[in-house]
Amino acid sequence: MTIAVVLVAYAVCVGTLGARMLGRAKWTARAPLLAMVTYLAAGWSVVAALGLAGLTLAVHTTALGGGLSHLIGACVLRLRATYATPGGAMVAGLGLTLAGAVVARTALSAMTHLRAAGRQALQHAQTARLVGRPEPALGATLIDHPQPAAYCVAGRDPTVVLTTGAVQALDADQLAAVLAHERAHLTGRHHRLIAMARIGRQVLPFVPLMRDADAQVARLAEMHADDAATRTCEPAPLATALVILAAGASPAPALAAAATDAVQRIQRMLGPAEPLGRTRRRLLRTTAAALALAPVLLALAPAVLALALGRVPGA
Repeated sequence: MTIAVVLVAYAVCVGTLGARMLGRAKWTARAPLLAMVTYLAAGWSVVAALGLAGLTLAVHTTALGGGLSHLIGACVLRLRATYATPGGAMVAGLGLTLAGAVVARTALSAMTHLRAAGRQALQHAQTARLVGRPEPALGATLIDHPQPAAYCVAGRDPTVVLTTGAVQALDADQLAAVLAHERAHLTGRHHRLIAMARIGRQVLPFVPLMRDADAQVARLAEMHADDAATRTCEPAPLATALVILAAGASPAPALAAAATDAVQRIQRMLGPAEPLGRTRRRLLRTTAAALALAPVLLALAPAVLALALGRVPGA
């Protein structure tokens, strides 16, 4: 019971305090890929902690208690005593229900989202090719439309899509920078990271960290694509192209957040901050790894302790 409480407390703390700490962190814009990994590691550790909390409630009254003890060579009595669940079978049943619910909701959310996203991306790419025409010189599909737009469609049939309005509005350097940005999304597999964040939000929509990760990972993916593009192109053309594309977009109120993000991205490109030092990057990578492993380590702590203490005399 104690381990289950610790795991639930961990999930609550990371799910609430983690959202605040990452939301206020200044380093995320300086290392967007590392920030995306940290968001996902923290968010999915919450899911893992809740699922493992249910399992630890049930381990005492199921065969897992004996099997695990024999597997690690620890004493059955000591291991079962460590994982003891006051309340007996009823509490164990609730634990199994919690674990099963977390696993089932995660599997269902992942299956539903990935199937829908894959089908939509494939249809979008096929439609773009039907109504547009391939431009081998650009490595993109060109669609006749006066509104300047550029985007990519990931999935089984990755495609970069441009409108004729974008080709007319952008000069050669700006167009090259935009294409580099869109290709960076595809090569960086950003759609997979965004999918993980969205699935996490569907699994636990009431957890602040999961809600934030959905929006933040998408925003950070744009920054990471900006960084990849500016390694081969100058920042100024990409920033100018972003202004042109944003100005040509529909001025709907729903796009206000996107416009704010565009301004932040432009400021970031034209006035880049100092990159994170090697030591700090290592520390942040270690933190992300620790977040990913923490629920498993907490759940296994009693078993490791039982192994370390050895057999009970006379058992």
